[in-house]
Amino acid sequence: MARIAVRDGVRIMACTPHIMPGLYNNEASGIRKRIDDFQKALAEEGIGLKLVMGADVHVAPDLVEKLKAGVVPTLHGSRYFLLEPPHEVVPPNFEKLVHRLLEAGYVPVLTHPERLSWAASHYAIIDRVNRAGCLMQITASSVLGGFGPRAQTLALRMLDEGRVDILASDAHGDHGRVPGLSKARQFLSERYGSQLADTLVIRKPAQILKNEVVEVAVRDGGGAASVAGKPRTKSVRLGRFVGWIKNA
Repeated sequence: MARIAVRDGVRIMACTPHIMPGLYNNEASGIRKRIDDFQKALAEEGIGLKLVMGADVHVAPDLVEKLKAGVVPTLHGSRYFLLEPPHEVVPPNFEKLVHRLLEAGYVPVLTHPERLSWAASHYAIIDRVNRAGCLMQITASSVLGGFGPRAQTLALRMLDEGRVDILASDAHGDHGRVPGLSKARQFLSERYGSQLADTLVIRKPAQILKNEVVEVAVRDGGGAASVAGKPRTKSVRLGRFVGWIKNA
């Protein structure tokens, strides 16, 4: 899996297993140890891939407290973390939870909203949490139709509206959902311009890893072209692509 990612151009990968009480009982300490062990194995194999820690965190009423206690990890120790709502139903008090997280100093990155079955019919919720400060991350395969026409349509709508902040691989193994961003990045470059494509796969992920302030794309107003064309400060290039990876 790591070799596939490197061949596709990825040099930094966030390992983000699920955290869901009662089903995926992962905690920061255990995730850290497994990442350290894996990093050593990569070095022994001569695979040039840097791993950083994170988790794909499911909605829970005590999420703020667990983040503060360090039980739930953020992305590379930053203020940012991946937040995954239920796929089939709108979680109760979801907007209140997002506001609590933001007030506590954490910035949720909403994972694959285009694949949530309720997102299109409750799009106002997506818009409100986005404008409140929640970042939007879509899956590369969704853009290319890998998750079906519904997810692709919503992904393209979000891109057209200029509300996408990160493009992620969401890889799960060495077959099926494999690592890879290059095809989707090329698609974005042709449709929206190379500046936006680089922003979603390099610049904003790099800012997150450095714990810098990341401006929510939708606040720029207008569509994707205005986001891609907005002047930005020079960023440090942390590799050709940055891939977020999730090991269920």
